[in-house]
Amino acid sequence: MTNDVSGDVARAGLNTGPRMDLVGKRVVFVHAHPDDEAITTGGTISRLVRRGAQVTVVTCTLGELGEVIGDAYQGLVADEADQLGGFRVHELGAALAALGCNGPDHAPVHLGGAGRWRDSGMAGDKGNDDERAFIRSGAAGDGSAGDDEALAQLIAVLGELRPHVVVTYDADGGYGHPDHIHAHELTVAACAALRESAGSGSFGGAAGSGDDPEDLWATMWTVTDNAALAAGLEAITVVPDAWTRAGFDDLPSVDSDFAVVLDDRDIAAKAASLRAHATQVWVGDGSVGTVNPAAAVGAVDDSGAAAGVWALSNLVCQPLTPTEHYRLGTATRAHADWFAGPAGR
Repeated sequence: MTNDVSGDVARAGLNTGPRMDLVGKRVVFVHAHPDDEAITTGGTISRLVRRGAQVTVVTCTLGELGEVIGDAYQGLVADEADQLGGFRVHELGAALAALGCNGPDHAPVHLGGAGRWRDSGMAGDKGNDDERAFIRSGAAGDGSAGDDEALAQLIAVLGELRPHVVVTYDADGGYGHPDHIHAHELTVAACAALRESAGSGSFGGAAGSGDDPEDLWATMWTVTDNAALAAGLEAITVVPDAWTRAGFDDLPSVDSDFAVVLDDRDIAAKAASLRAHATQVWVGDGSVGTVNPAAAVGAVDDSGAAAGVWALSNLVCQPLTPTEHYRLGTATRAHADWFAGPAGR
């Protein structure tokens, strides 16, 4: 099997599936790095698109400080050629095409333009101090929200797109990554500012649009659910060679408010989007490609708790679960109901 993203998309059946009950709904996912959109929200994006929603992924950095799977492109990492970010733009575009989002051309939407904000790395990494580090987006001023360039950019994007729901990470970023935490903080601030401005009549983006400002910019957080993770890990029967079997405590998870249940087409689209990020993600389904010519093969049981396995560059085996989970921010149960759909309760 080769890493053929276009074939994956065709097999995923992106033009068929659930009834088109979300026509007119708009959803924005704010993610820190390329591949984040696929890992925790890829199936949801696919499902929303197939139900007729307008879905846009906003990516805040190019993921320049990522590690690289496989030998072919090791020279791109930050400590060598420092060209990984540009390569990951290509991967991101392929992943968005696999999910069917970002309009008919599936073009990435980079916060501030491609390359404006750089991957900050983990807490304490030297990347934290780079002048373009995403976590330093307000450093040019006095640190207040009004001086945060990235916040102003996100307000502009969300003001133009007028999403009903905005999805990003919870307050700890899912696993503590500074860029994820900053994406959460900026999303909270941007949505609050937009709702306040629209409510006061001072923001023109919603004027004449037919949208009640109270119905826009509701927030949700993508999370890994405790029970789904435990069941998914239990379902793994074969860990690929050289990969490590994860214990429940090795991977962060929380209790969630609701689930989006994925069908086979959503799972296929998510797997295709993960394969598109070949420098960062290894899907254990036997597929190979020019980035990583080595095949990894895992297996899961027939419990339905996992549809396959995948790993990051640390080669810790994780389940590809048939559900994705969320917590409510300012969004209500009514938002969750239409977001998840009939199968998501």
